[in-house]
Amino acid sequence: MISGSCLCGGICYEYDGEIQEISMCHCAQCRKAQGTAFVAVGPIESVKFKLISGNTLLKSYRSSPNKTRVFCSHCGSPLYSELDGKPEVKRLRLGTIDGAIICSNRYHTHVGSRASWDEIADGYPRFEGAKT
Repeated sequence: MISGSCLCGGICYEYDGEIQEISMCHCAQCRKAQGTAFVAVGPIESVKFKLISGNTLLKSYRSSPNKTRVFCSHCGSPLYSELDGKPEVKRLRLGTIDGAIICSNRYHTHVGSRASWDEIADGYPRFEGAKT
């Protein structure tokens, strides 16, 4: 079981599964939404994701015609995003996980639009745009 929370602790969740993939997205939209060089996300099965507390604190923002970003309305922590065409999958913001996870399937996406001041110094695969 994976547990996580927002910065203020008002929203707590559990995920009854494993993180199978870590995508580090460098696109301008993710940089703006996170306030940093990239976002680390992992796709998770929606049916295995459970809010333990803080349902009333959840807010969402429609960042593009088919994508919703969900965050805590109290502290602003981004928690996950959802695509309209894939309700069975959430893209969990991995920085909200409380504790360690193990996942060797890691890669960078949208490195063609990464921040000019960012340097990718690891050996993980890189994709100029979305991973295909």
